[in-house]
Amino acid sequence: MRFGLVPVGEAEGAILAHSVAAGGTTLKKGRQLSAQDLAAIAAAGIGQVMIARLEPGDVPEDAAAERVARAIGGPAVRIAEAFTGRVNLFAEAAGILTLDRTALIALNGLDEGLTVATLEPYARVAAGQMVATVKIIPFSLAEDLIARAEALARSERLRLAVAPFMAKRAGLVLTRLPQSKPNVLKKREKAMRVRLAALGATLERVETVPHEAGEIGRAIAGQSAEGLDPILVFGASAIVDRGDVVPAGLVAAGGEVAHLGLPVDPGNLLMLGRLEGQGAVRSVIGVPSCASSVKENGFDWVLERVCAGLEVDRAAIVAMAPGGLLMEIESRPQPRSGRATNAERAHPRIAALVLAAGRSTRMAPRNKLLEEVAGVPVVRRAVEAVIASQARPVVVVTGHEVDRVRAALAGLEVRFIHNEAFADGLSTSLAKGIASLPPDSEGALVVLGDMPVVEAGHLDRLIAAFAPEDGRAICVPVAAGRRGNPVLWAARYFSAMLDVEGDTGARHLIGAHADMVAEVEVDGEAVLSDVDTAAALAEVRAHWAARQGRD
Repeated sequence: MRFGLVPVGEAEGAILAHSVAAGGTTLKKGRQLSAQDLAAIAAAGIGQVMIARLEPGDVPEDAAAERVARAIGGPAVRIAEAFTGRVNLFAEAAGILTLDRTALIALNGLDEGLTVATLEPYARVAAGQMVATVKIIPFSLAEDLIARAEALARSERLRLAVAPFMAKRAGLVLTRLPQSKPNVLKKREKAMRVRLAALGATLERVETVPHEAGEIGRAIAGQSAEGLDPILVFGASAIVDRGDVVPAGLVAAGGEVAHLGLPVDPGNLLMLGRLEGQGAVRSVIGVPSCASSVKENGFDWVLERVCAGLEVDRAAIVAMAPGGLLMEIESRPQPRSGRATNAERAHPRIAALVLAAGRSTRMAPRNKLLEEVAGVPVVRRAVEAVIASQARPVVVVTGHEVDRVRAALAGLEVRFIHNEAFADGLSTSLAKGIASLPPDSEGALVVLGDMPVVEAGHLDRLIAAFAPEDGRAICVPVAAGRRGNPVLWAARYFSAMLDVEGDTGARHLIGAHADMVAEVEVDGEAVLSDVDTAAALAEVRAHWAARQGRD
């Protein structure tokens, strides 16, 4: 790749390295410069531009990032669209993230232009949570480098995966001494139920027995015979030796102590054991006293892995030492709160607003939204694409022929908002819809209900581009050099959208905030194809027929 300042007249076809204000708009970095762009730059009195020009053997930033992401992405990990050399990876299920720290460091050491950042190994993640991001720093990297990165990333040691939580059926053995208080035992049982429920498990059986090895052994054996796993033993007194009462009870049941002690504080006094029964191996965990509270401790780290079906042995326990000084930290989910952590909020909360209230005046008396494309109403085609995207919730604004439109969308997972003032123009539907969105929405895709050939991939590409902090707060699809729909708006513009009047929507806000607009190139011309006339409907039907032919 060649990089540097060149005269404007020599920059056609090159990649713009730094954003430039020209012709009343801002040309964003990463844009491939056209003759029209260069004319606008020259007219602004700019004689030189900083550009990058790819050479044979160079892999463009998006393609490079996608290749590395696909190489590292493993089971239960979703790979998002590439944009500006970045690909984010998300958990497809709640569970535990697995990867090898050493191999990840080696991957990042291949070249300064390739970066891969992840959550900590064995982090507990929620479905939809970002777990990693691949970023290519320059506009391209050499093919041989990407090939080496793929070879390293595909090794089993590095594979980034999520081990989903399993629907475990757990048992609990509580022990008591003469001085044990009933309310303490109830608190411990509640703490176990809360933890297990957060991991998708259920507490099937609770037994309270004297703090004696024989009684503990009988309870463990009985719960094992019922197929319960894990079996949690919460002793009335802390475990301080392999010869103590709880370990002795496990041995009496026919089990063995795999490890005693945990290099995580709080949570040091934990016992990890196993018991074979009915052709299976049950995990038996001696619970430390600190687990009476649902504040995070080392017991959570062990229980999470067990509930995700991951092996926890002596080596895994010892490896918990780095980072094992916990206190109470905010970087991991807290069972008691149920609130999202910062990491869980990494995936932007993008709602979708489908405008389906118009009177269809140019096709009257026919309602264009209810005309069929390959046997399916236009509006249903549009909404099905939105539902297949990452956007949630999906809100449909109705108006004209509300009952027929709702019937056309029957059975779909959408929320309806009716605009009684639909005859006053599109702006009223926009305002009605924006006002109905969840207050924590970070952005909204405004989708027209008469665009049945827009695909979920188009919407997800807009979401991948969305980064208000990087100047991409309004994401507009571009095809064949023309801007289309839908448009993704950051929440900061919602108040201005509520004040829009007439039948033109919020298009003028794009011009007013040109410095925050990201033009997102998409394949085909689906984002330009709406159904306003009978001729347009015929073109869309032809487009759909051609698509079905390709499939």
